Amino acid sequence: MDFLDIISRALWGAPTLAALTAAGLWISSGCRFPQIRLFCRAIRRSVGRLGERGGGEGTTALEAVCTALAGTIGTGNIAGVAAALSLGGPGAVFWMWVSAFIGMGIKYAEIFLAVRYRERRDGELVGGPMYYIKNGLGGRFYPLAAVFCAAGAMASLGMGNMMQVGSVLTAAGGLPVPPLVLCAGMAVLIFLTCRDGAAGRGRAAAKVVPVMALLYVAGGVCVIGVNAERLPSALREILSCALSPGAAAGGCAGSAVSAVSWGFRRGLFSNEAGLGSSPIAHASAGTRSPGEQALMGIFEVFADTIVVCTVTALMILTSGVPLNGGAGGAEVCAAALGTVFGGRAAALFMAVCMSLFAFSSVLGWSLYGERCVQFLWGERAKGAYRAVFAITALTPALTGFKTVISVSDALSFLMLCSNMVSLCLLRQNLKAENCNFIQDLPR
Repeated sequence: MDFLDIISRALWGAPTLAALTAAGLWISSGCRFPQIRLFCRAIRRSVGRLGERGGGEGTTALEAVCTALAGTIGTGNIAGVAAALSLGGPGAVFWMWVSAFIGMGIKYAEIFLAVRYRERRDGELVGGPMYYIKNGLGGRFYPLAAVFCAAGAMASLGMGNMMQVGSVLTAAGGLPVPPLVLCAGMAVLIFLTCRDGAAGRGRAAAKVVPVMALLYVAGGVCVIGVNAERLPSALREILSCALSPGAAAGGCAGSAVSAVSWGFRRGLFSNEAGLGSSPIAHASAGTRSPGEQALMGIFEVFADTIVVCTVTALMILTSGVPLNGGAGGAEVCAAALGTVFGGRAAALFMAVCMSLFAFSSVLGWSLYGERCVQFLWGERAKGAYRAVFAITALTPALTGFKTVISVSDALSFLMLCSNMVSLCLLRQNLKAENCNFIQDLPR
């Protein structure tokens, strides 16, 4: 284990997860737990009214939420969940669900503030943690916004670009396509999509995200359906391994402590609650109501963690394939699919899904990084950033990126800290305005 890996594990250890959980519950209580009282409305709003454009400007609600989902639904929903099962046991799935409950409240608060304190720049609606720090907390907190943006811009190149493209290369290892050609193709697609700003990314995300999510979920549901007789035992195993103090002694692959740790880490890393990334996409929506757009955050976490991650977990558990200690997560998922579709078809299916998931994440993170650069250095920096971002997609074919993972973990930790501090400081503002939003809702 190298020095950077030790630092990464320390930053994202139990104290960080405990502090994030406590802060998330405190913020949720200030919003009167919208993930409970507004959950049904959030699902209806997200599914039934996504095509609306609010105020005749900005992206549609569909494009905004799909851009945010593009950033959150990535290769971690496949390989990451398999790794969590290997290292934390089936009980990790339960704690992943718990993290999703907390994440819904955090996402709601983030997006509410992002829309409330956004600005117009270069003809576009822009917002996110840096803007609710600047406009909500005042100029003396500008260093906090600068830290968030600097970390976000660099993390977008590593975690949001190199790591995703590298995952595609791993999944497509058996295909007759040279790695450099594959990376070059993604670089061109990225550059062409980024040229049209948030609107271009929104249109692309609205086409890619629903298709990729439905394709993957359909494949996973087929495996679960074929092995339906194993589903009750898989659910019992999830609950018993999560809640039993002697989980390891009871035959679970991992202790109760590791189940909690890996479940929370996978859930929060997957839906990015608290990181401050998704609000950047939601702030570009044309809706005039911060609360109505914040409802999309509840749906976003539900779709990412409760639906996609759960399908991955149940697909693996019901298929009966052996876990492999956290390595090769995508291969475990391919093996599970192979029990129904055959090895070759499953490998091709996984390569396609991993490519779509990775491209969608790159799409979302390219917007996040661009907005951070724009906040720090103005409009002229956007063109240079887009070029650098596209070129960065070539690097996984030329060199390894293990160091990038550790550095990205540190950068995302800085994003988390600066964003969560600002959310806690703005809790009273959020509480008052959210109360007005809830009172104005039709009965």
